[in-house]
Amino acid sequence: MKNIFPFLEWVSTYKKAYFIKDLLAGLTVGIVLVPQGMAYAMIAGLPPVHGLYAALFPVLTYAFLGTSRKIAVGPVAMDSLLIAVGLGTLTITGIENYIKMVMVLALMVGVIQLLLGILRMGFLVNFLSKPVISGFTSAAAIIIVLSQLKHILGISVSNSNKIYQTIRYVFYELGNVNWFDFGLGILGIVLLVGIKKWNKNIPGILIIVVLGILAVYFFKMESYGVKLVGSVPSGLPSLVMPTVDFEDVRQLWPIALALALVGYLEAISIGKAIEDKTGEDTIKANQELIALGSSNIVGSLFQGFPVTASFSRSAISYDAGTKTNLSAMFSVVLVVLTLLFLTPVFQYLPNAILASIIMVSVVKLIDVQYFKILWNNRKDEFFILLITFFITLFVGITEGILIGVLCSLLLMVYRTSKPHFVEIGNIGDSDYYKNVIRFADEVIVRNDLLIVRFDSQLYFGNSAYFKKQLLKHIRAKGPQLKGIILNAEAINYIDATAADMLSKLIHDIRERGLQFYIAGAIGPTRDIIFNTGIIEELQREFLFVKTKEAVDFFDNPNEVSLLAAKVAYENSITARQKLKLN
Repeated sequence: MKNIFPFLEWVSTYKKAYFIKDLLAGLTVGIVLVPQGMAYAMIAGLPPVHGLYAALFPVLTYAFLGTSRKIAVGPVAMDSLLIAVGLGTLTITGIENYIKMVMVLALMVGVIQLLLGILRMGFLVNFLSKPVISGFTSAAAIIIVLSQLKHILGISVSNSNKIYQTIRYVFYELGNVNWFDFGLGILGIVLLVGIKKWNKNIPGILIIVVLGILAVYFFKMESYGVKLVGSVPSGLPSLVMPTVDFEDVRQLWPIALALALVGYLEAISIGKAIEDKTGEDTIKANQELIALGSSNIVGSLFQGFPVTASFSRSAISYDAGTKTNLSAMFSVVLVVLTLLFLTPVFQYLPNAILASIIMVSVVKLIDVQYFKILWNNRKDEFFILLITFFITLFVGITEGILIGVLCSLLLMVYRTSKPHFVEIGNIGDSDYYKNVIRFADEVIVRNDLLIVRFDSQLYFGNSAYFKKQLLKHIRAKGPQLKGIILNAEAINYIDATAADMLSKLIHDIRERGLQFYIAGAIGPTRDIIFNTGIIEELQREFLFVKTKEAVDFFDNPNEVSLLAAKVAYENSITARQKLKLN
């Protein structure tokens, strides 16, 4: 049951001390969720109230089915932009038809994510390395901070997820700065930072929200041009079944597929980034797909639009000290209360105060220290981080993630194509065989015997490299060389291409009058050796458990351990039946 309903895991270990933190975090996120939901609905081309609808049942569904205890699910800017761009290419007449298409889109996104989760396609998250996640989150944080400048400055600019466009729009509007908005925003930032440094347990976000509402109400600041959240329509959403036809599916499936994958990658990226900071490890990729898919399906039934994890609200939730998904339920309660009773209160909330909360929260996710660590220790991964960072910053969030993942895969392929290949030698006539370069003063190197170690799986991408390196070492030994031992302890797989190469190479080496041995092969590798042509060229008597046993056999072929032979030759029942030992 805990696998199906992950909330049972944290409910069973819930502590009383968590309640206040979850309550404050949930209310804080809820305060941000209300105006953000309305704004993101407008970005998507929908009436503002649909943003609140998307912040109800989808959030509640994720609280029961999601495995991350920190991320805040709901309407997000990126998905809203994709909805607007995707549906903008279609011919849709009337707001009612547009709402219907968005509901169908949310349903399709949910179904795709749910199917991917059921089919256990969550392994896709394994290709998100930490440099990619760090580069993406750092760039996204900067994008979100810059996107809030219009609220801090009290100006009107077009929305964009590209940094150069945002800076250009802001620059053109600098002459129209509202100094009252600017003062409120700066004061909010100063108070948040000051309160956090003074006492982390004080709910600074709630304090500045209350102060902002009171300042607007008592000093009539809207008369000075201060921009407010404004009125929120009241009433809960009704259950409406989306009407789906083949033509809708044909038109929407590319947008739905993109939203499903992008939403999943966003949620996982944000969840992993926060887990790296907290040291927790609760996210299960397949269940996250099921949770997000179920949330979007449920949301489509209540007039919502596609949702995923919010970068800014997740940062706020983490910053507020959330412990479990119970905080999401408190956020939902606040949205319900807002729709039913609190709309007159939230209409006085200044946008500048909301922007200050978002800016202070997300800037902490720019991990400068990790940049330094990679620069000092792993420059190849540092450049992957930079590529992800700059692509996200200047091209787009989706492109940043996808190109970052692609670069990580290319780096992995490059590394495995030229793995560590080294000659090893015996240390002081012991059982230890080590790198002849690292242990030059201690290793015994023989001219008549070459012992090498290959530290990777052997596959089509590195089989040519393996052959080239082995022949290079053979030539370096000269005419005194009589035998070659391959230490295969690190070779956990040999594919068909590499098996064919190794078989031919062993044959060629024997044609030169040299003997070839394999030592230390683990069970799965021995299976491959026995089930391919390798064993026919190698012959069973030249397969050993330990390098020292292969060396001893090279020196004295008449003495071989019966136990060692049994272990080395063990492959399958058939192989053992064929094996005859005297």
